[in-house]
Amino acid sequence: MITIERFILDQEEKYPEATGELSNLLYDIALAAKIIAAAIRRAGLVNILGSAGATNVQGEEQQKLDIFANETMTNALNHTGRVCVMASEEDEQIIPVPSQYPSGKYAVLYDPLDGSSNIDVNGAVGTIFSIYRRVSLEGRGSEADVLQPGCRQVAAGYVIYGSSTMLIYSTGQGVAGFTLDPSIGEFLLSHPKIVTPRVGKYYSVNESNFARWTKGTQWAVRGFHGDRPEEITGKNSRYIGSLVADFHRNLLAGGIFMYPADSKNTRGKLRLLYEASPMAFIAEQAGGSATDGVHRILDIVPDNLHQRTPLVIGSREDVGYVADTLRRMGEG
Repeated sequence: MITIERFILDQEEKYPEATGELSNLLYDIALAAKIIAAAIRRAGLVNILGSAGATNVQGEEQQKLDIFANETMTNALNHTGRVCVMASEEDEQIIPVPSQYPSGKYAVLYDPLDGSSNIDVNGAVGTIFSIYRRVSLEGRGSEADVLQPGCRQVAAGYVIYGSSTMLIYSTGQGVAGFTLDPSIGEFLLSHPKIVTPRVGKYYSVNESNFARWTKGTQWAVRGFHGDRPEEITGKNSRYIGSLVADFHRNLLAGGIFMYPADSKNTRGKLRLLYEASPMAFIAEQAGGSATDGVHRILDIVPDNLHQRTPLVIGSREDVGYVADTLRRMGEG
């Protein structure tokens, strides 16, 4: 059995210049994931189900577990001396490291509980994280440290809390997956090298928005229905409503996830920094692709903490089909 700690340390040994800080930071995130997983397993037995009676900066109703997961991630990272600044989907501004703790050389961004609308129905949810090297030269970290394009990520990953708890991450050398063994409380290596199929079996999109999509997006999705056999083979529809859950299935089995812009959300719905960029990093490291329909997600330079973007992500040829369709329809 290879624990996540041993795996991280083995990877570190391949780089003589490594200081161990990134390795320890990844293990801090794994510890936070264990705490969140334990809370989710007990959610129906303790008073952490349901709405918290407040909304977050996105205008979305906060669940009690949203707040718990956000506090857990923040408290796992803010005292270690490895982080200079943090940013969360749940907080309007950057999260500074308290003055009594040293400031480190990494910036961490996270969506503490993706898909929280699934919580009360026992659906799969997840945590997404992204790590950048500090770029600010003075002070204790700034917004500049988190407003970086995704191509500068040094690591990214996600945790899915489902029938089992899995942590998937990459440091730019491929993608590895770990499954939490609750009997010993450790993440064990279960997927040493994840490579997503070039063509997938599934497509995942909220088709209730169909009437609000552009003609190009409608045309592409009709291709996935099987209505354009001369262009693409039809696929099976699978949509959970949690980016982590839909992406995870498609990563392993092959497929495409889409959350395009529409007449209501003209700039898209998903957050660039907390959702699209880290997932795009994972997708590309596994041999897949991620665009906003036109541009590579990892090349987009963010201009604000909660910037939104359309997202087309998954198997490379399927993402390419969508991009080609949009170009043909004059939308690319």
